[in-house]
Order: sequence, then C-alpha cells, then structure tokens
Amino acid sequence: MDEVRVLGVRVDRIDAPGLERSILSDVHSGGPRLYAYVNVHAVNLARSDGRFRDIINGAAVAYCDGEGVRVGAWMLGSRLPPRTVLTYWVWDLCGLMEEKGLTVFFLGAREPVVAKAIAVLRGRYPKLNVAGWHHGFFEKHGEESRKVVEEIRQASPDLLFVGFGMPLQEYWIEENLGSLRAGIVLPAGSMIDYIAGEKKLTPAWMANTGLEWFYRLVREPRRLWKRYLLGNPLFIIRVMAERIRFGRT
Repeated sequence: MDEVRVLGVRVDRIDAPGLERSILSDVHSGGPRLYAYVNVHAVNLARSDGRFRDIINGAAVAYCDGEGVRVGAWMLGSRLPPRTVLTYWVWDLCGLMEEKGLTVFFLGAREPVVAKAIAVLRGRYPKLNVAGWHHGFFEKHGEESRKVVEEIRQASPDLLFVGFGMPLQEYWIEENLGSLRAGIVLPAGSMIDYIAGEKKLTPAWMANTGLEWFYRLVREPRRLWKRYLLGNPLFIIRVMAERIRFGRT
C-alpha cells in the first residue's frame, strides 16, 4: 500500500472507500489484522513512545484520522487523501457489515453506554449481526482481561472495535492480537460514546474546516487541553524542524 511518513509515523494513502475494500479483502484472510488510525496526538505519542510507534508502523493499515496529519504531510512534501474519522465512518461501516452479513463486536465505554450504542445501531441497522459486546472498564492485564479475550474468541467477530483511548487500546490490542479470533481489529477511541449520544459530534462546518479540535477542547477542556494547546503547536514545530532539516523550505 502506498504510504507516507509523518515524523517517522507511517500513514497509508487510503480513503474510506479504500478502507472498506481492504476490510472486505482482509476480513477472511486468516487475521486478525490491526487497522490503526493516525492523528496529531498519535504522531506526538509516537515520538516519545517507541512501542506505540512500532504498533502503528507495524499495523496492517494505518489510516489518516486527523486534518493536522494531512497538513503535516503536505508541509513535508506529500499528499494524503481526505481523512477518515471513525466516529462518522462507523455508520457507513456498520451498514456495509449488515449488507455483507459480517459480524461485529464492541469493546469499550461504560456498560450502560455500550448497551445504548448497540440499541442505537440496531435501530438503524436491524439486520446488523452484533456478535457481542463488553464494557471497557476492566483490568487490562491478568485474569479479567483473559476472560474478555476468551469472550471475543467465542464470538469470533469479523470486525472488533476496541475503544479504551490512545495508547491503552493499542497496547491491549498488541498484547492480545494473537489470541483474538477476529478478522479486523479497529481501535475506536470514544466512538461508542458518540454512537450512544453521550458525546456530541462536531458541527459539520467545523469538522470540514479543520476546527474539530477546537470544538472538542471547548467540550472537554480538562481532559484535552494538553493534547491540543500543547500538542498541536509541538507537532507544527516538529514538522517545521523536519522541513528545515531536509531543506524543504
């Protein structure tokens, strides 16, 4: 797959239709296969966390989730297709799963929230085959985690969403990928909360103009201020430094 590197992090040149074609191709290829997403926060984490960087760079697919990554790639002389944001894409993806008769499993969020999310999805996609679901508030190591892995193995979903937040979800996937009997594994962040309506989606005009980060910051300032007010400028400084280093001024 054609790819670019943004500050040492691999990003595949693939859009949502391409991701859907790839999923349908890979889902029964003997998986499980990790489809990781890359945004500015991921790139910043990867700079200081070699393990996380190796997970992203070693994924079956690493797709662009953030407008900032597209801008960074452009500043470094490469172009990426439009970003694919799972909180929006999940609806088309579940429609595709329903159409193809493929099964899904949801892992993450609080128990009543994930239950509500499943109900919302079934309301829109009544034939969607939900192989199972489990809340995300369990010990990520030891016996409790092993029981969750076994539950997923028994369900054997074609598509597994894992929403613990970054990088915890990627660490857990890496540690258990070989034991998960799933076709495709998608880190999902807060996707389940958005499906359930616990978090509000960014207005389209802000999302389409690269201001999603600002909307999210206003909604969750205590949780996200470091990520955006420190992380975004740091990312740009690093990109500019790389431009200068390689003479791309």
